[in-house]
Amino acid sequence: MMSPETTAGLSDLVGEWLRVDQNPETKQEISDLWAAGHTEELNKRLKCRIKFGTAGLRAQMQAGWSRMNDLTVIQTSQGLCAYVLEHVDNAKNRGVIIGYDHRHHSERWARLTAAAFLDQGVKTYLYRRLVHTPMVPFGVKRLNAACGVMITASHNPKHDNGYKVYWENGVQIISPHDRGISASIAVNLAPKRWDADSVFADPLCVDCTGEMIENYFDHIGSLSQYRVLNASTGIEFVNTSMHGVGHVFVDKSFERFGLKPFIPVKEQQHPDPEFPTVKFPNPEEAGALDLAIGTANATGASYVLAQDPDADRFSAAEKGVDGAWTIFTGDQLGSIFAARILEQYKMSGKPLDKLSMVASAVSSKMIEAMAAAEGFKFTECLTGFKFIGNTALALAEQGFEVPFGYEEAIGFMIGSEIRDKDGVAATVFFAELVASLHREGKTASSYLQELYDRYGYFQTNNSYFICDDPVVIDRIFARLRNYDGRGSSGKPSYPTSIGGLEVTSVVDLTIGYDSANPPTYKPSLPLSSGHMIQFRAASKDGSKIVLTTRTSGTEPKVKYYLEGSGQNRDAVQSVLREVVRELSDEWMQANLNKLGRP
Repeated sequence: MMSPETTAGLSDLVGEWLRVDQNPETKQEISDLWAAGHTEELNKRLKCRIKFGTAGLRAQMQAGWSRMNDLTVIQTSQGLCAYVLEHVDNAKNRGVIIGYDHRHHSERWARLTAAAFLDQGVKTYLYRRLVHTPMVPFGVKRLNAACGVMITASHNPKHDNGYKVYWENGVQIISPHDRGISASIAVNLAPKRWDADSVFADPLCVDCTGEMIENYFDHIGSLSQYRVLNASTGIEFVNTSMHGVGHVFVDKSFERFGLKPFIPVKEQQHPDPEFPTVKFPNPEEAGALDLAIGTANATGASYVLAQDPDADRFSAAEKGVDGAWTIFTGDQLGSIFAARILEQYKMSGKPLDKLSMVASAVSSKMIEAMAAAEGFKFTECLTGFKFIGNTALALAEQGFEVPFGYEEAIGFMIGSEIRDKDGVAATVFFAELVASLHREGKTASSYLQELYDRYGYFQTNNSYFICDDPVVIDRIFARLRNYDGRGSSGKPSYPTSIGGLEVTSVVDLTIGYDSANPPTYKPSLPLSSGHMIQFRAASKDGSKIVLTTRTSGTEPKVKYYLEGSGQNRDAVQSVLREVVRELSDEWMQANLNKLGRP
């Protein structure tokens, strides 16, 4: 079968698509584009194949090799199946578990995925209803499956869908599996089975839905510390599932925690693949919580809870005594969760030197400060739950208990059962935490302030520069590695100050350099596939910053993650302003390089 990476002419690629595709709708799409002479669009869709990476697949739902459609899902599933059979012991009997969300085509693509595995005699656990993403890694672990697949595009726009893969350890795949699966897809392109509806008649297609969902809620119930007291709380919560699959899972989880029912945002309560009330169904997006806050104001609720559409992320907002709403950042929620889990661990009487928590490199350093003060182990890893989950497993193998991990992009791992982010678990854990604070006359905000008083004030200021020219981006980072003109490939020379603070350490995960680790200067973290440099700097008055600059793998952006810390809020905020100014004007040379800003 012809690969789109060949030098074939566009007419040959069109002909190949029309020959192979058996879906009449996507077949007609390509035919119509060809008839209308839309060669630019056809080149975008047919010249390159959709790339399989550690995040699996994610793209628009359209015809073409570079898009999400029946054909690319079948090809991906065939390649994944072949790779799993080769690399996982007893894979046929251990099987694959497959879930799907409510997006257009998700259920059909879950069945096509199942068909590819069934065709090779692999036991296939196919969920028979909409599930949130954590149900797949949960199922992989409980069933000892060889791998898992979730059809979802998380919080992407409505035109997108995706294909997420979990390895036999219940964690999203990391290298070298992504490259191995990609290579396996390339040699398994000829589609073998298109019938998505016949899978249920196959004796190897097992319905584990009821059992796994009940087991999941048993796990959720085990996270509650104050079930008997929860029903007495006078706090009212509003919850939005962003037109996704989360509502029924959060509703049942509230019941398992003994919490009285929350108030749903009715316009966003039920699954709707059109996402009619939000442009981007992501709780982090500006305005995404407006309907929920409006519902809370109308009903007198004090807190808003939110999950993204596949319910693996969580966000929250709190109403102040002045009526103003505070939307917590992912780092603030992470610090609140970490502190409460630390309190619970202390109460258990277990030794603190066996406790560990994990956060991504671009997340807040508040847990690092907490660990230094309290005596538990904090471990940093690369961005993404594929790294957080695998780091947690490695720590557990070393004898540590790892009940919490998070990333600043509102992803939280609560407990040790699921080594992935779970927005449902985070939602009910936060609701119970708020209820217990309320009994003490406190709020989540006042609790966070107590943490600042104890461990220091921390504030983040994350944003990005827009640049669609890779040459310019490479030049910017090359300059940072040779800032005074005296650097070399073996001995880089980075800026020595920023915003009036002295740079105290530099970790460059692109070239593999850590100034704080002589004599090898090798970083403890694995290298990044793109540009990524982290700077730490401090002033004589005790103010500190951590600044991470990195390129985006999916967008034309140079992102920065900036956090300031110190005892003085005003001083920290002043430092952050100066650092952002110098980062833009001097380090990035935003005007000279014509960088855009959000």
